[in-house]
Amino acid sequence: MAEDIIRFKRKIYNTMLNWKKERNGDTALLIQGARRVGKSTIAEEFARNEYKSYILIDFSKISKEVNELFNDISDLNYLFIRLQFIFQVKLHERESVIIFDEVQLQPKARQAIKHLVKDHRYDYIETGSLISVRSKSTNIIIPSEETKVDMFPMDYEEFRWALGDTATIPLLRSVFEKKMSLGDAVHRKLMRDFRLYMLVGGMPQAVAAYIKTNNFTEVDLAKRDIIALYEEDFGKIDGSGRAKALYDDIPAQLSRDAARYQVGNAVPEEKPNRIINVLKDMEDSMTVNIAFHSDDPNVGLALTKNPEYFKMYTSDTGLFVTLAFKDSDITENIIYEKLLNDKLSTNLGYVYENVIAQMLRATGKNLFYHTIPYAEGKKYYEVDFVITEKHKISPIEVKSSGYKAHKSLDEFCVKFSNRIMNKYLIYTKDYKRENGIEYIPVYMTMFL
Repeated sequence: MAEDIIRFKRKIYNTMLNWKKERNGDTALLIQGARRVGKSTIAEEFARNEYKSYILIDFSKISKEVNELFNDISDLNYLFIRLQFIFQVKLHERESVIIFDEVQLQPKARQAIKHLVKDHRYDYIETGSLISVRSKSTNIIIPSEETKVDMFPMDYEEFRWALGDTATIPLLRSVFEKKMSLGDAVHRKLMRDFRLYMLVGGMPQAVAAYIKTNNFTEVDLAKRDIIALYEEDFGKIDGSGRAKALYDDIPAQLSRDAARYQVGNAVPEEKPNRIINVLKDMEDSMTVNIAFHSDDPNVGLALTKNPEYFKMYTSDTGLFVTLAFKDSDITENIIYEKLLNDKLSTNLGYVYENVIAQMLRATGKNLFYHTIPYAEGKKYYEVDFVITEKHKISPIEVKSSGYKAHKSLDEFCVKFSNRIMNKYLIYTKDYKRENGIEYIPVYMTMFL
């Protein structure tokens, strides 16, 4: 696969270094993430660079002989000798690591982590998707000796690194901290660069396809392969097909600009209270990002979330674009070119909303939003995202056009005036501060 050939610099690498240094073999490292985000690749790269030797056990394609070794681990000396013979790798005490790739496929190997870590001869790295890890763990003792870390698609800075650009993001961070505008010419280039990220996304396979071919058709095909894989996984989560239907309808749901995800439109006659478990499984699979309604937004947003009132986003902006045009067999190059140059007539507000959800999530923020009913009717003012900053909350309104009117943000700030730290409007223009509102270019969202 392409991502195996082109190796990308990922931020999680530093997290792994810290784990190796600080835990010194006292825990195994469990890397959780959606399929195809690069978990296996980074685990092997880390092992290759940071250890004298390593053994990678890929449970999706190992022999019966290796699989059966974990049926009985009472004699660890025997286990290690057998592994060294089978993989033709010499293990060195405290200088080697054993990788359990797709560990959910062999629950006994995961259960063995407790004893392997206690033995302390080697380090251990596990990879798996959270939903699969959980679903395959029902009959085993979950080891407490695990340091868990989430891995997301490549963020915008990692995407720039992949394109050979290490200068832009640090400069932007400096500009953001100084609250400076960049000027129209610089801003236009930065927006075009960012729209490229919106289209390609952060899945290594898609990024590699772009770098190798510079052809959006090839990029789109790579993304369709990933979507097909996710949809297959959804069938395992929920055999009724609800998870797949909920996922496929994400672009349509966002384009309607409704106050919440309309479950009945995706799955006829289904109710939000009946899909809570399916929703939880989808969220755990890390293929989607879910923003829950905060009924009374304040510090401790999780305490105010409404589990039946939510909006759903794809975990990757590139997959979102492909999903939006999934009605045809291939998304034509011309559509990508028009999107890249901001020439497509369709309203792109929902595309921006999805990528902002992804960027906020990548910085470790959980997603919440809030609606305020109109005094005279059924319509709502909606603040797209609410985040906590220190001991207060900060509302975020997203605008792809028409930014001068921001009634939802205004109404929110009146209602919760004593709780507000900052007021943000994320949009497609240059940075400015006006009337107490920070207008943030979309490519600076990562700094919030």
